[in-house]
Amino acid sequence: MQIQHNISLKPYNTFGIDVKAKQFISVTTITDLKSIYSERREVSKFILGGGSNMLLTKDIEALVLHINLKGKHIISQTEDYAFVKASAGENWHEFVLWTLDNNFGGLENLSLIPGNVGTSPIQNIGAYGVELKDTFYSCDVLNLDTLEIETFKNSDCKFGYRNSIFKQEAKGKYIILSVVFKLTTNNHVIHTNYGAIASELEQMQISKPTIQDVSKAVISIRKSKLPDPNDIGNSGSFFKNPMICKDAFVKLQENFPNVPHYVVSEDEVKVPAGWLIETAGFKGKSFGNYGVHKKQALVLVNYGGASGHDILELSKLIQHTILRLFDITIEAEVNII
Repeated sequence: MQIQHNISLKPYNTFGIDVKAKQFISVTTITDLKSIYSERREVSKFILGGGSNMLLTKDIEALVLHINLKGKHIISQTEDYAFVKASAGENWHEFVLWTLDNNFGGLENLSLIPGNVGTSPIQNIGAYGVELKDTFYSCDVLNLDTLEIETFKNSDCKFGYRNSIFKQEAKGKYIILSVVFKLTTNNHVIHTNYGAIASELEQMQISKPTIQDVSKAVISIRKSKLPDPNDIGNSGSFFKNPMICKDAFVKLQENFPNVPHYVVSEDEVKVPAGWLIETAGFKGKSFGNYGVHKKQALVLVNYGGASGHDILELSKLIQHTILRLFDITIEAEVNII
C-alpha cells in the first residue's frame, strides 16, 4: 500500500479533467482499506471508483482512495438462475461481457456503460428499459464507523430512478466492496421494446435475438450516439430525464405537440432531457474546447483542456434555458465535486 503525492486525476475520470490529488492510494485489498480507516480515521477521504459519473471542478485536498478491488466468480447456479459476484473495482462492461460469455441473462441492456461495478448500485444505473435493481441481489459494504462488513439486500438499497440509499441517507457512511447479481440461465427475458434496439436487430437481420444479440445491438447503438471517453472526455448522460406532473405535460404538449414522452403513472410523465436540450438549440454547440455532443444532446464533452468549472457553467446555462423555455427543471445525473 503506497501513498502517492500530487497525482493528476486526469486518467481516473472519464471527463479527462486535469485536477490534482494531494495524496492518492490505490486500494487493492479489503485489509488495506480497513487499515487506512483505522490508522487515518481523522484524515478526510475521497472515494474514487471508475470516475465515470463525476465532474471534478477542483483539486482534491482529501486523501483519494481509488477502490481497485478485483475478482468475479459464480457463487451458485441452478437450472434457472445463477448468482454471480463481482468486486467493486471490476470494469462494468467487461463484467457484463463475462456474464454473457457464461450465457447469464439480465445485464445485456446495460452493455458499454462506463464505470466500475462498485459504483453501479449507487446510481442504480440503467439503459434501454432495464435498471440495475432488476438483477441486483445484494452488496457487501464496509461500514466506515465500525469497520465491519455488512450486507445490503435489494430492498435495503431503496432504489429509485438513478438513485439509491447510497446517494441519500447512507451517503459517505459505507464503501461498496462487491455486488451479487441474480441472473437467468435459461428462459431469458429479452427487452427490445425500448429505444432503437428492435430496429437495430432488424438491421442485423435477427428476428429471434439472444441475450448476446441484444448486447451487440446496444453496443452498436451506444457507439453510434455516444463518444468514447478515450477519444472525447465525457461522463455519458449528464442530466436525468425529468418527470413532470400530468397537468404540466398537457401544457407542454399544447406548445410542442410532438414531444416524446413515457407515461410513468396516472400522475407523472417522463420527458427526455435530450429532446429538451436539443429543442433549446444546444445539440452540437461548441464553446471552444468543450460543448454539447453533436449526436446526443444529453452528453457534455471535453474536447481537451477544458476545466471542470467550464463544464459546470455550461450545465447551469442549459438548466436555466430549459427552465425558461419549458418551465421544467432538469437535474444533473453526475456528481459535481
